[in-house]
Amino acid sequence: MSNPELASHRGGAFLWPENSLLAFREACGFEAEQVELDIHASRDGEPVVMHDATLNRTTDATGPVCALDWEALRRVRVRGTGGQPVPHLREAARAIQEGGKILRLEVKQDGAGTPYPGLLRAAAHAIPDRARCVLMSFAPAVVAEAAAMGGFRETVLLVEDRLVPAMRAVDLVAACRACGAGELGVSIAVLRPEVAQDVKGAGLRLSVWAANHAPSLKRALDPTLGLDAIATDDPPLAAAMRADAKRLRNA
Repeated sequence: MSNPELASHRGGAFLWPENSLLAFREACGFEAEQVELDIHASRDGEPVVMHDATLNRTTDATGPVCALDWEALRRVRVRGTGGQPVPHLREAARAIQEGGKILRLEVKQDGAGTPYPGLLRAAAHAIPDRARCVLMSFAPAVVAEAAAMGGFRETVLLVEDRLVPAMRAVDLVAACRACGAGELGVSIAVLRPEVAQDVKGAGLRLSVWAANHAPSLKRALDPTLGLDAIATDDPPLAAAMRADAKRLRNA
C-alpha cells in the first residue's frame, strides 16, 4: 500500500512566513518527514533561500536576488518573522537535518529561466548530509549535474503544469531517464491516474506539489496513484488525513 512521505512546502507556507528559519524550525515539530525549500544564487554565488527570483514579495527589500552579494543579502529581513534575515542554505539545511527531517531542495533558475552557474556545487557544499537531501529542479541540466555528482537521497525532475497535459507517460519517463532523475515531480492538479500508473510501472518514484487543501490531499493520498512524496503548504492537515487514510485501509 502507498504511504507517501509528506514535505512541508517552503516550511509550511499556510502557517508561517515561507522559506524562513522560523518556518523550518516549526516544521520540524510536525509529522511530515521532509521540509522543502528553494534556492537562488547571490551575485557572488552563494545559495540563498528564496522562492522568487526577486526579493519583492517576501522581504523588506526589492530587486533580483542575484543583484546583491551575500553580505548585502544578510541584512535583508523576511516579512512576518520579527526581523529574521534571509537564510543561507547552510543554516537552513542544518536546522532541518538536525531537526530530524529530510531536506527537499529545489534549485531554481534566474528570472530568464537560465540555470545559475555553480549554484548546485555551492549548494552541495552547504548541505551537512547530502544523503538526507532530495535534490529537485525544473532544469534537466541541473538534475543531470546532480545525478553525476551523486550522493543525494533522490534526484527529481520537476515538470511545469503547462507541459504535463500534452505529454504521455513515456515522454515523462524518457525525460527523467535522459537527465538521470529517479523521481518525477508534477502538480497534483495535472497528474492523470494512467500517467501515474505508467510512471510507477517504469520504476520511477513519483511526487506531487500543490496538495494544499482537503480535496487535493484526498486525491494525492489515493493509494492507486502510488505517490512517494506529497509537498503541502498545510503539513498538519496532510498528516491528519494520511493517518485517517491509513486507519481506513487497516480497518
